[in-house]
Amino acid sequence: MHKKLYASLLIAFGLAMAAIIFFKRQGAPALPEPKNRIGQLALGGEWANTKAAMGGLLAKLRADPTDQKSRLLLAEAYMQEGRITGNHPYYDAAAMQLLQEVLKANPESFEALCCQASLSLTQHHFSQGLALAEQAQAINPNSGYVYGLLTDANVELGHYDQAVKMADKMNQVRPDLTAYARVSYLREIHGDVPGAIQAMDMAVKAGFAGLEQTEWSRVALGHLYEVSGHLDQAQGYYQQALALRPNYAYALAGLARVAAAHQDYATAIADLNLARATVKDYAFTDELVDVYRLNKQPAEAAKMAQESVAMLAEAAQQANDNEELGHYTDRELAYAYLKTGDLDKALEHAKIEYARRPDNIDVNETLAWVYYKRGEYAEAQKYMQVARRTNSQNPVLLCRAGLILSKTGQAAEGRALIEKAVKVAPYLNPEVTAEGENLLAAR
Repeated sequence: MHKKLYASLLIAFGLAMAAIIFFKRQGAPALPEPKNRIGQLALGGEWANTKAAMGGLLAKLRADPTDQKSRLLLAEAYMQEGRITGNHPYYDAAAMQLLQEVLKANPESFEALCCQASLSLTQHHFSQGLALAEQAQAINPNSGYVYGLLTDANVELGHYDQAVKMADKMNQVRPDLTAYARVSYLREIHGDVPGAIQAMDMAVKAGFAGLEQTEWSRVALGHLYEVSGHLDQAQGYYQQALALRPNYAYALAGLARVAAAHQDYATAIADLNLARATVKDYAFTDELVDVYRLNKQPAEAAKMAQESVAMLAEAAQQANDNEELGHYTDRELAYAYLKTGDLDKALEHAKIEYARRPDNIDVNETLAWVYYKRGEYAEAQKYMQVARRTNSQNPVLLCRAGLILSKTGQAAEGRALIEKAVKVAPYLNPEVTAEGENLLAAR
């Protein structure tokens, strides 16, 4: 009798323990911890303050796992940390986990839907980002933030008329740094560079000096001067951003481009390597390819080209493995493969990106240029016509368009575009400029 009772108690105890373990496993996943910054980003008071703020939010969540406000704030902090450090694979996944928990508790959380939309746009999941932003808009149609998300999504999908409407709405509801920056970009892609400069200047003045968003806008303002042929002004804004936010990678990259334009390749290489050591962004590696080639260092250029492909291919594979999380990089991969001479891979990835967003002018420019490099000029012209439909005056776009026209029986128009591009900013893309100058010299 006692043996049977003892056996029954053991079984009951075992079942209870199994249930505890099972339900523990089924509970909320462990809270993602922040990663320590490394190198220059760890210096100064910003990281200490950021780490303390994130630590405080984690402490609140450990004390009260139902505190969805703190969970949402932590997700936002992680998204910003991913932007600052470039460590998107970790912080995007961490933010997504937190946001999904918030939305599980409250599927109508406007803030969480906006954050998830922003995260999707960061990862180039533009259709998903648009759908989430529209869902958030239906909940709160009076938020300027959601109209910013709708602007971004429509721009990336090539719905430019709708993007303009959303940007106008954002500026009516909440005119601030982010609203002015979006107006600037829309003016730029529609060919109004002076208007773009004016709006980005307003964005900079609306921000707090030294904050990442403000200095990003200052660098963007410098880049507008860079693409319009005013290198001195561009350099001034890059230097100012670097003074206000020491070791800011995107300001360093801007100064590197200015140095390369002045044929100071040693400085350009040093600045880009410092930017690479500070923030994980393939663009710095990609820019090094061009500078090493200009500096007659083909082995280093080839090494950087292969590294760019590897970085982008890894991100693309992560996106293919997880539809909800991962950074689509096919457009960037197309250009990276062009630099390694793999034209088939370049075309493959350009087509993948085109299938996602066939109306976007940048995607059409990419596909046009890949076809041009393959010698398929009629196909190139078909896509370049779409790429130019907003009247963008970007010199690289104009030079590429001119080269394609010159190969499709429209030599005079092609030469005019090449001459304009080379006159304004010959330093923007050395390879494209060299092809344009060779064609002009052959006249």
